Amino acid sequence: MINTGSENRFIPVYLFSFCVYGVIAPYFPIMVRNLGYSPVWIGILFGVYEGSGIAGPFAFGFWADRKGKYRFPLIISCVLPALATIPLVLLVHPVISAVLMALMAFGLKSTVSLMDAVTTIQIGQTGNYGKIRVWTTLGFVLTILFLQWTPVIKPLNAFNVAFWITIFSVVAIGPISLLPGSFLRSNPELNNASLKRHPATGNGQMKLDFSFISLYFVIGFIIIFFSRFSMAAIYTFFPLYMTEIIQWNAVGLMFAIASITEIPFMFFSASLIRRFGPLPLLAVSVLAVCARLVILAVFPYKPFIIAAQLLHSLCFGIFHPAAISFISGVFPPEKRGMGMSVYLSLGVGLPALLGNIAGGAITEVFGYRFLFAIYAAIAGTAAFLYWVLRSRLTTHGK
Repeated sequence: MINTGSENRFIPVYLFSFCVYGVIAPYFPIMVRNLGYSPVWIGILFGVYEGSGIAGPFAFGFWADRKGKYRFPLIISCVLPALATIPLVLLVHPVISAVLMALMAFGLKSTVSLMDAVTTIQIGQTGNYGKIRVWTTLGFVLTILFLQWTPVIKPLNAFNVAFWITIFSVVAIGPISLLPGSFLRSNPELNNASLKRHPATGNGQMKLDFSFISLYFVIGFIIIFFSRFSMAAIYTFFPLYMTEIIQWNAVGLMFAIASITEIPFMFFSASLIRRFGPLPLLAVSVLAVCARLVILAVFPYKPFIIAAQLLHSLCFGIFHPAAISFISGVFPPEKRGMGMSVYLSLGVGLPALLGNIAGGAITEVFGYRFLFAIYAAIAGTAAFLYWVLRSRLTTHGK
């Protein structure tokens, strides 16, 4: 097991890798809208973007697992968005835009997948993934605040947004290159056998018989899938809702507020997971997604929008560490690259693809508030399924 000092060596990689998301999360949908695309086309293009995010982590995860080395795949995953973003602004055509956005996602989604895979391998089951992941939020928030108030190259048009995506993608390569090679290799000996004590149970929580691990996996994956499907309304259409309906030039600030709230939950996520297990925490998270979307649908006013953003503490601050723990408990260390690919591709990419395509069509016909209401119902369904099936899991786990 690596020591805490060594564990901290991953922090700069996460910090700088997520600076690019500080540009993409609030401004990428606006950038595509400024290229002249309608909500329907935005939904289609972001569906392609998320669809490519399914293929990328699988391809890069297989490559890294097979070689047992992660450095070169990580560097390539950072280079791809840097190469694709400026041409996306210069060559405006639906087919070209789809190809370039797919190339961007192929790299961006793979960076996250590969870093999560190698980090969970190196820190083992007793490591504090949430403590490391907090630094991604710091990089994300600092980038958003910088762009919100920068006096130069403000992200008010498509080219400026593309410029910042390119710059931060290149910057992320530096800390990856500086990590020791031993930190970027697959080494199952550093990880405890994940199924000796199922990490989903926590201390004294729902202890599952191995014969029921398939049911456990299905329920957890349904929650992850429905949660990410519903969150497409936030990640893609909320920035457009802010600028077109609320007419409030505070998209970056709203994303910064949301991200800051996740920090304490990320930091203490390891303790929460040990106490309650990842599955109950995933259920709480998807319930928060439901509440957040209901607020946006029913109360289109600035104070309520801020309140909805505060729920990001549960929607992602709890959700992501719990999901990572859930996947780490199902896939052994030597298959962790593929396991994270399954999570980011089928649990994140596929529902985001479907959520964006459906969301674009719903928004075009019925508007943003109706979209939020429909997606709130979908998130609520996942929470309901968990509570219905929890008694069965508990019964068979005795």
